[in-house]
Amino acid sequence: MAQHGKRYRRATEGVDRESLYGLAQAVDMVKSMSSAKFDETVELAVRLGVDPRKAEQIVRGTLTLPAGTGRTERVAVFAAGDDAVQARAAGADVVGSDDLVAKVANEGFVDFDVAIATPDLMGQVGTLGRILGPRGLMPNPKTGTVTTDISRAVAEFKGGRLEYRTDKVGNVHLRVGKVSFTREQIVENTQAVIDELIRAKPASAKGKYLISATLSSTMGPGVRIDLARVHDVAAEVLATSAS
Repeated sequence: MAQHGKRYRRATEGVDRESLYGLAQAVDMVKSMSSAKFDETVELAVRLGVDPRKAEQIVRGTLTLPAGTGRTERVAVFAAGDDAVQARAAGADVVGSDDLVAKVANEGFVDFDVAIATPDLMGQVGTLGRILGPRGLMPNPKTGTVTTDISRAVAEFKGGRLEYRTDKVGNVHLRVGKVSFTREQIVENTQAVIDELIRAKPASAKGKYLISATLSSTMGPGVRIDLARVHDVAAEVLATSAS
């Protein structure tokens, strides 16, 4: 069993693990329990009622958070010729074709958060599945990371566009900001993620779809969100902040 430090244990004293909290209250609790010396990331974990063993029930896609993520993604692009020039001009951190494929294959180079590829290079990139796949870095047309519009893809991911996918037990993990964000920003980002997951619900998924959701900071305990109240509470908080 994992051993937690004193600050973590003190923080958990204010959280009832069996209770569900409104979104705004959960955000306030996560922010107040953050005690690290760095600006912790706020993370959302959602348990979905799907069976990831069935290909048609894998929930995946991309979205851009309204308030951003609070960090700049490191983007690698597998492209050649004019596409490579466009990738560099758009701000890609790593650009290459055969040389980049070889670097990943031979050196295990994965110092990036997002991988984008042009369709003509996917034959080579596909050979990197055993390296990129487990890390969630394999380019895929469904997430907009296999594309001919390289400039747009790089700009979107550098600007905070996120890729999501259910893990092997049906959970989706996404960062929804930083502890330094305002309550309204985290609420808005969390709402956007939940709306996106609802939109992406597989037609074959039966029964309860949104099972549970937990909000936490990098070093803090999780706070369970009352999903039945998310829309109403988020709308109230955002309306109040705008007035």
